[in-house]
Amino acid sequence: MALFEATHIQKRFGARVVLENVSLSVEAGEVHGIMGPNGAGKTTCFNVLTGHYAPDGGRITFDGQDITGLKPHRIARLRVSRSFQIMNLFDDTVVIENVILALPRFRAMGFHPGRGVFDDTDLVAEALSVLAEVDLDAHAWDKAQSLSYGQRRALEIAVALAARPRIVFLDEPTSGLGAEATRALAELIRRLRQRYTIVMIEHDMAFLFDLVDRISVIHWGQVIAHDTPAALKANKWVARSALGELA
Repeated sequence: MALFEATHIQKRFGARVVLENVSLSVEAGEVHGIMGPNGAGKTTCFNVLTGHYAPDGGRITFDGQDITGLKPHRIARLRVSRSFQIMNLFDDTVVIENVILALPRFRAMGFHPGRGVFDDTDLVAEALSVLAEVDLDAHAWDKAQSLSYGQRRALEIAVALAARPRIVFLDEPTSGLGAEATRALAELIRRLRQRYTIVMIEHDMAFLFDLVDRISVIHWGQVIAHDTPAALKANKWVARSALGELA
């Protein structure tokens, strides 16, 4: 049984059909890519899978549990995390505080005006261990806004990992990155795949094809191909399309 599965997902906004019949499955331990042209419905698909939009039809399961239509916070509690194409960090705080605020144990404690974020040494240690996973522990006490763009992408991933997820959804992780930062991110994902199941939307086809086990191609609101990178490169339809040029 797949760890995460979507079956016949539909989503429309008024008269506009964005997702018509999307089905895909993600096995535990794999890196799964989602690709397609602009406007194909990739980010909408991510938003439906992670609860930010409720589907108009279809079914979503995680580890055998039906999560269709659940709110994002309820899905997150099941240990499903995600990043966003547009970064959402607390720039005026230090790097480690971004991670502490995302730790489940900190969130469970609730807000208390008399308690400082750094009062609990166990929370600080846990946050440092998360930052070490993305090579940012040396910058823990720097202001988040002082990080390079590539480091900020890594911090966003650290915030997603703070929930100790079983599956992580990454939305366009190379967006805005130069060649060196993209190579560093690829190396980071290779390390993270040893511990996490990863699903990512990505426009950089070389990056995607080099890292993933399988790819779902979304076009016209549907999954039109679902296979390994090697098989997709050999697919005659993909080869004749604009997607083939990118691949």
